[in-house]
Amino acid sequence: MQKVPSGTRGRLVLTALTAVLIAAGGGNASAQPTSWGPLAAPNPFLGPAGTSTMHGDAGSSDATPLSGPGTGKLAVDPLPLAAACPTLLEGSDGLVLALCTSILGQTPTVHLIDTSALGTGSTGSSVGSFSPAASVAQLELAKGSLLGGVYAYLDNDNRLVAVDGNRTLVRVQHEQKPNGGWRLFVDQSVDLTSSIPDGDNVTGLAPDWQGNVWFATGAGRVGSVDGGGVARTLQLPAGEEVQNSISTSAFGTAVATTHALYQLSAAQDGTPTIEWRAPYDRGSARKPGQLSWGTGSTPTYFGPNGDDYVTIVDNADTQVHLLVYRAATGEMVCSQKVLSTAGPGSENSPIGIGNSVFVAGTYGYPYPTVPEGAGPAVPASAPFVGGMTRVDVDNAGTGCHTVWDNDARSSAVPHLSTADGNLYTVVRQGLPLSSDSTTPLDGFAFTVIDPNTGEVLASRDLPGTIVNDTLQMSALINSSADYLQGTITGVIRVGG
Repeated sequence: MQKVPSGTRGRLVLTALTAVLIAAGGGNASAQPTSWGPLAAPNPFLGPAGTSTMHGDAGSSDATPLSGPGTGKLAVDPLPLAAACPTLLEGSDGLVLALCTSILGQTPTVHLIDTSALGTGSTGSSVGSFSPAASVAQLELAKGSLLGGVYAYLDNDNRLVAVDGNRTLVRVQHEQKPNGGWRLFVDQSVDLTSSIPDGDNVTGLAPDWQGNVWFATGAGRVGSVDGGGVARTLQLPAGEEVQNSISTSAFGTAVATTHALYQLSAAQDGTPTIEWRAPYDRGSARKPGQLSWGTGSTPTYFGPNGDDYVTIVDNADTQVHLLVYRAATGEMVCSQKVLSTAGPGSENSPIGIGNSVFVAGTYGYPYPTVPEGAGPAVPASAPFVGGMTRVDVDNAGTGCHTVWDNDARSSAVPHLSTADGNLYTVVRQGLPLSSDSTTPLDGFAFTVIDPNTGEVLASRDLPGTIVNDTLQMSALINSSADYLQGTITGVIRVGG
């Protein structure tokens, strides 16, 4: 195992080579030319590869075939929307669909964003801004639970698919009007009130390889909606909740509850059936920096063929583990300690690509609120230490080993580009002498990490303090090599 030396907490420093390159204004330093992959075969019922789900693809790999902005001179452009924007997706037309929750009223709102409508940007200490016209259309959806409506995806017709607070499956289309403006509208809808009990909300959804839309609810109900709009459901054991999204592969649908990881498939009549169940150590309570008592992972499919394995991080009390299973059988490949030098918890989906998995720690992250019924955190609070770990599955597929740990205080879901070989995230910067404590005055920095070593290649300060908290939300690397990051008040673009 290679341990990356600890640096100043909260303010990561450029490597010497990168600093020279940026100071000279030349070139894009990047990670070593390791070949990353392969990604799983694209789901035919999703939109473009890498930009159709919050985690990039149906298997939630958090890896993308698109290049990011790299490490050269970078412009930063904020788009204030007075809303938290956890879901950013890009269709084949290059327009971005953002599913945000407004600060006033906490109403889920779809924004259609034209990223070409940018301000001047900046490569210096100041920043530019999106034109107010960058959000070219908006559509409010019915309000549900805190996590209800957060997860959505783009289908192969560039429509945003979500389940709103009225328990209606909607497909939101966009089109240009004769006067040149844009509009968003619900193109199709399916009433799921007979399939989802009153008071329950959908927390995750994804299409399978036959075009059925799978969903899971907070109360542990898993359902599948066929092309005719018929929904069939299965109730998982009492007390098991689903507080993260779900993933699909050619093998089936992966659902992580607060007690176990499941893989399901459709019976001949379309009813969800359990293929295998793998219980995990959920610990004795919810931890600070997590939103539920149990795993914080959306299951991630990965492997030498793209989807051989599925993985989550457990919630064991003093030391968390990456758990890797064979997707076909549920057989455990390994249980590997992760975040050994950080806090024992992760609320983020791991990155999974080839034989490698990357886990970011969120223990102690100061979420302003948690879902109803999440229960108290034990302890009530903790410093946000951060930290990331890379684990590789052995080539024989019989075990795992740790490659590196670092001390990056990642405050967003990291993403890895297989095109440029960089790992992208945002880190939270503490005040001088503040140790790992968090304050409303903390800053944030776009950060590029070498996935081979865990070392920081580049860092670029982002605007603002707590008003631009990235709150462990997932970014979008789009087809223009921009890094778009949701914050609690809008979106920030980082580009070359």
